Amino acid sequence: MKKFGLIGNPISASKSPALFNAGYHGRYSYDLIEEEEFGNAWKRFTAGYDGINVTAPFKLDAFGKADILCGLCGKLGAANLILKTDKGIAAYNTDFPGIILSLLDAAYPEGGHGFFLRYGEDFRNASGIFREFFGHKPKALVAGCGGAGRAAAAAAAATGCETVLVNRSSDKARKIASDMTEFNFTIAGTDDFPELFSACDIIIYTIPGPIAGIDGIQPCTDRKILLEANYKDPSFDAGTLCRAGEKCIYVSGRRWLLYQALTGFSIFTGENPDFAGMCKVI
Repeated sequence: MKKFGLIGNPISASKSPALFNAGYHGRYSYDLIEEEEFGNAWKRFTAGYDGINVTAPFKLDAFGKADILCGLCGKLGAANLILKTDKGIAAYNTDFPGIILSLLDAAYPEGGHGFFLRYGEDFRNASGIFREFFGHKPKALVAGCGGAGRAAAAAAAATGCETVLVNRSSDKARKIASDMTEFNFTIAGTDDFPELFSACDIIIYTIPGPIAGIDGIQPCTDRKILLEANYKDPSFDAGTLCRAGEKCIYVSGRRWLLYQALTGFSIFTGENPDFAGMCKVI
């Protein structure tokens, strides 16, 4: 039986084992590999596992151990999935497809899962879907330029959005722009957040807490999709969402977690998991 797992610390509350077991109904093994030191976790992976998911604080360490960087993993500078292959150890970043599929939940008639079954990770059609949904070429606002923000910036730009980056430190935003020169990012200050929120069609909020000016958001009159990464302690409460307007569609970070798991598990096994079963867990 193939064996998979998750490395990180702390991870005892992780939903990954439950998601995996719901997806494959016990046909594969999935363990929590919790270690304080990355080296110990990596030794356990190489000794006994076919692939691992990677979470904090080991994403950069795992990225550095890979022989093969797949997709945009090299641009994003972090790996959250490692897989043994005949050609060496391959690294992936499934936050990128997870974000796009989460957004498609709101814009695509069949939802993100329907898109994944139809197109897989070929996101060229997503650009047209978002343009049709909004009635014009969409503009995206990415708040936060850490690891999740880098994936969000790439996801927004890759699906045809004019993308604005906002971060407390503009240096991190400029670093994203310099690392991904194939995309044309605009950089703005945090003081511009309320105005940009009103002007943009897609908002991907990756900052752990509320940004200054979040209370200054004005009700929107057009469609918006708001995806917030932090689902455990979200910054957009009922009051904030009311201010954002009735046409603002809120997508919880739980969908992001679900879709990065969907794409990651498919990479592990070569089989699409039971998505309906995974939804019951999340």
